[in-house]
Amino acid sequence: MEKLLILIPGEISERLNKMIEYSTRGIEYEILTHLDETENLQNRKILFTIELGDSGINLELYRMLAKIRLSGESFMKNSVGSILINSNNELYTRDVARKTILYCNMAGCTFPGRPLCEAAGYLKNFKTQQKLSADLSLDEVCLNDSRNVVEKLINFKAEKFIEPKILVLHASNYKTSNTLSLWQMVKSNLDGCSINEIHIENGSVKDCKACSYKACKHYSQNHNCFYGGIMVEEVYPAIIDCDILIMLCPNYNDSISANLSAAINRLTALFRKVKFYDKYIYTIIVSGFSGSDILAQQLISAININKTFILPPNFALMETANDIGDIEKAENIKEKAKEFADNIKRHQI
Repeated sequence: MEKLLILIPGEISERLNKMIEYSTRGIEYEILTHLDETENLQNRKILFTIELGDSGINLELYRMLAKIRLSGESFMKNSVGSILINSNNELYTRDVARKTILYCNMAGCTFPGRPLCEAAGYLKNFKTQQKLSADLSLDEVCLNDSRNVVEKLINFKAEKFIEPKILVLHASNYKTSNTLSLWQMVKSNLDGCSINEIHIENGSVKDCKACSYKACKHYSQNHNCFYGGIMVEEVYPAIIDCDILIMLCPNYNDSISANLSAAINRLTALFRKVKFYDKYIYTIIVSGFSGSDILAQQLISAININKTFILPPNFALMETANDIGDIEKAENIKEKAKEFADNIKRHQI
């Protein structure tokens, strides 16, 4: 097995150093502290270890990300990545992690489900895990989580399917939506795939009620949820059955639509019982002005980091179109749609 590659931009704290040492015991690795002379990072298992300190700013990390972004879509081709990150307070870790993931993903890097261990402030973010870990301190829970992240990275293998089952979730109108028009271009190139589209209509999905963990777990045992409805009757079974989830996301005020956001929140009840480590997430995002990358990061955080879907290379097709039909006029749009479809079909046997 090829050595694990650990990227360490800048100085690291004692806590992050302990996380690295604990998570890599018995694993061969090499360390890079900068990428200035690096030709590429292809065909590697790569662990980012990021120190944010008090400010949340790591200048060496941003130098790395600049190199990655400017080196093209194949700079990290066939590589798989994960992240260990430390902050002296409870801020910044998720923001920096998901930005790092997006930059690497656009360079061809895959991320397994839940590819992130965050050591934030006094580690209160590990209190829920601590309840499930008898007699372990928060520090010990953090170290175990970092080890789990590295083991998933080392053991990750991409799934392939004879006839990929694709579930498409959207909340748009075919008569007016540039996002749906772009999806139709992509869809026309997805021969050999089984496609199921579900329209999340206005008012059809209530947002999460924030039930207690015990109550949510109770409903999940029967693949159910407090509110029931289309989520339980259609979306849950379709999520369980699919190999690939595609979310169609027009940009509303730098956020995904309320309907799709509610649907993601409601997946928690299903997630209590069913994990999604063997499923992939893709998205098509169309913005009227700018901000598509913000929505991509929201989906990385919600679906890849939280809900354990695999993030495949170049998971997001991001375009700009304002007036109705503008997407049809975008430069090379049909070629981009075909390329995105071909990227999805790479999971076919």
